Amino acid sequence: MTDNATEEILDETATFTDGENREIMYRAEGTPSSATPGVRPAVVAPGAATGRRKEAIARVRLVPGSGEFKINGRTLEEYFPNKLHQQTINEPFVSAAVEGSYDVIAKIIGGGVTGQAGALRLGIARALNAIDAEASRPSLKKAGLLTRDARVKERKKAGLKKARKAPQYSKR
Repeated sequence: MTDNATEEILDETATFTDGENREIMYRAEGTPSSATPGVRPAVVAPGAATGRRKEAIARVRLVPGSGEFKINGRTLEEYFPNKLHQQTINEPFVSAAVEGSYDVIAKIIGGGVTGQAGALRLGIARALNAIDAEASRPSLKKAGLLTRDARVKERKKAGLKKARKAPQYSKR
C-alpha cells in the first residue's frame, strides 16, 4: 500500500474511549474499502439442492451449459409432457433471468406428476440460490420460489370415512 492510501485510511479512521479508558479504533461505514467497485464474474460453479412437495423429493444438480434437462435419465418433454408442468419447472430460470445458462440433472422419487414438478421447481430455485445468492435470491424470494409448500394430505380420522367426511347422519 502506498503512503497516500495509508493517510486516507487514517483520515477515515477515528478513535474514542469506551468508558474504561481504552482506545477503540473504528472505521466509518459509508467509505468503500477499495477505490474501484468490483465487477462480479460469470458464475461457473455447479450447484446442488433438494426440493420437496407433498410426497415427492427431487435431488437437483445445476451445471453451466446450454439449458438441457435430464430427469431420471429422460428429457423434460419426455418426463413432463404437460406444458403447464414444464412452465412451472422453468419459473426459477425466468425469475433469475438465466434461461438456457444451466443444464439440469435431477433424480425425482415419490409423489405424483404435479408434486414432482413442484419439488423440481423448488430444487432448481435452491440450487440457483446456492450458486449465486447475491444475484438471484431477491428475485427468487419475491416470486415465492424459495418457500417450501408445506401442504400435505390430511390424515384419516377414526369414525370418519375420510379426513373430514362423516358418514351420513339420520335423524330418525
